[in-house]
Amino acid sequence: MRWRPGFAAARHSEIFASADEAGGAALALSLALDGMRAESICGDDKRGVLWVQDKTARRLGGRPYRAGLPAELRSRLIHVAANTAEDALFALEEGLRCRDLACVIGEIAGNPRAMDFTASRRLSLAAERHGVSLFLVRLNAKRDLSSARMRWQARSAVSLPSRWNAAAPGVPSWHAELFRARAHRQGEWILRDDGKHLAVSSPAAAQTDHVDLADAAGDGSLATSHGA
Repeated sequence: MRWRPGFAAARHSEIFASADEAGGAALALSLALDGMRAESICGDDKRGVLWVQDKTARRLGGRPYRAGLPAELRSRLIHVAANTAEDALFALEEGLRCRDLACVIGEIAGNPRAMDFTASRRLSLAAERHGVSLFLVRLNAKRDLSSARMRWQARSAVSLPSRWNAAAPGVPSWHAELFRARAHRQGEWILRDDGKHLAVSSPAAAQTDHVDLADAAGDGSLATSHGA
């Protein structure tokens, strides 16, 4: 079965991304919101969203900027600044045990020794047992052993032009490769989130669209968006 937006998200997902851009965290937010919408808990649900970062992740990408978050999450964010990967993993697992949270987002940099298969398995079990979804962003990390049910490789993609202002940034877009999933076939997509829906297109179709836009502009310039 091919994944598409609107499917309830796996309880434990990993997103591998470069720390040079905010594409990993932005995609994690969009996947989290898409899962919440699929479960019909986005509108009136006021439960908090836990965001945990280790020290290196904060240094590389900065803390979450509340005003830049999707509107429905701004007043619900609970941020934990952990010093080490061990502390971050502890906070993530404790968050997954709390049903008063809508979801948990984490950022851990590199491949610390604490982030082994046993730690990953503990996170998966906690997420599935308590019904709280985890979206763990692995910044500048190599693909290692993990029990995550869905594993993504993400990078920012070219945005379509803004509808009302051609000089303004377009809808945030990402090239997302699902390279491991228990219930879905592997695949690659261009994902775009307009704040209400997560849309999907094929990378080939998106590339054709961008070439047409560059020809129309006459100077080959294209707006890019990293999301955040």
